[in-house]
Amino acid sequence: MNDNSSSLTSSGNTAQLASAQATGTYSAYNLTGFSTGNTGGGTIADTDARYKKVYTATDLAQALKKGSGVKVIEVMNDLNLGWNELPSAAQTSPFAEHNKPLTHPVLKQSGVSKLTIDGFDGLTIFSNNGAKIKHVGITVKRSSNLIIRNLEFDELWEWDEATKGDYDKNDWDYLTLEQTNKVWIDHCTFNKAYDGVVDVKKGSKGVTISWSSFRSDDGSSNSWVSQQVKAMEADKSAYPMYNYLRSSSVGLSQQDIIAIAGGQKKTHLVGATEFASDNADLEITLHHNYYQDSQDRMPRLRGGNAHVYNIVMDASGLVAAKAKLTPEMDKAINSKGYHFTVTSNGAISTEGGAVLVEKSQIIGVASPIRNNQTDPSNSKYTGKIRAVDTMYTANGTTFRGNSDTAGSPLAPYPAAALSFSWNGFNSLPYSYQTDDPTTLVSRLKAADGAGAGKLGWSKTNWLLVQY
Repeated sequence: MNDNSSSLTSSGNTAQLASAQATGTYSAYNLTGFSTGNTGGGTIADTDARYKKVYTATDLAQALKKGSGVKVIEVMNDLNLGWNELPSAAQTSPFAEHNKPLTHPVLKQSGVSKLTIDGFDGLTIFSNNGAKIKHVGITVKRSSNLIIRNLEFDELWEWDEATKGDYDKNDWDYLTLEQTNKVWIDHCTFNKAYDGVVDVKKGSKGVTISWSSFRSDDGSSNSWVSQQVKAMEADKSAYPMYNYLRSSSVGLSQQDIIAIAGGQKKTHLVGATEFASDNADLEITLHHNYYQDSQDRMPRLRGGNAHVYNIVMDASGLVAAKAKLTPEMDKAINSKGYHFTVTSNGAISTEGGAVLVEKSQIIGVASPIRNNQTDPSNSKYTGKIRAVDTMYTANGTTFRGNSDTAGSPLAPYPAAALSFSWNGFNSLPYSYQTDDPTTLVSRLKAADGAGAGKLGWSKTNWLLVQY
């Protein structure tokens, strides 16, 4: 536990926390992984001048101004942070206008903002009630000891006509880490995004993402994707790609398109630049996360090291969506240069990176373990990757074992497998405890499982790193 007993006593949590420690109730939520040692903003009292309760975009802008001295930000309620939603007082650094929305009816009204967190050392951002942050991409630069907990990120996707479904224009990610050391993202929920969800770039290291939920669109009548499709259906001529998909040349229904578009295209890009010299520094741990219909990158690593344990990659919805596209439909779509399909990759190691996938569940992912995405014949693009005691279910059959077991469906693909070793050390520089992979789906979907708004405990607990 962090040392600051006076602040815990002042908020009346000492007995409760002592009891929880005695029974081990909260020990599963201890900070571990490569972000071990991350202090965040500390356990300061909410009466401290460095503790800011944020109710508005203006409050948040003031708290995150470079050099503000703020150590703890408590987000008190949902925040709509689109550029057109910001008051003029907040339309200044650290906010800036992001790429303009082109198709989604809500985003065309709200706009999208970019929020930059730059030069902070020791900062915790949390909500006690799982508050939502919408219409904004957050970039963390040149910072260290940052903790983000119990927040939900939403409404940052739109249909892509501009690059014909390649999603290569808006560059909207919920979180991007650059030149940053020690970041813990915990008990957060991430809904469908235009580009990536959480990307780690420019040599960032010491990153742990834990107990978080990565969700696809649920396809309900008023879901985010459904709102987009309804708007296009009402004016098909303004959306040539959508109009073509709905035409007799392809023959997809509205619900087919909603289902196929519902998955998350990209999840974690770790290392943005091919063979960058600082890729060797990259470090990320993913544990106790639930990935629902993520199509790719859990993670996708260039160089460096990634440890993945006790996660669920559940692509069951992608399997059903993929079945809606016939070979004839694919041919017709490709003939027009459009990109509208369902990708299904899991963990990927490239360019000499080391990825260990341990005691996890992988459901329905077509290519669960990959070691090259550029040129399988060129070994410099191949990474090291190994799966250990991991369950893989596909086509009604379940395998449990390792990637290097003879005949394993988890054998790395498509290049010849490299012998696994960590880069820069012989064994992981932290301790951790694993759960049996058979328990993961129920555990992470439980009322106190992965995602924001799940733990009904004292807000002081969100400031701690050990329990």
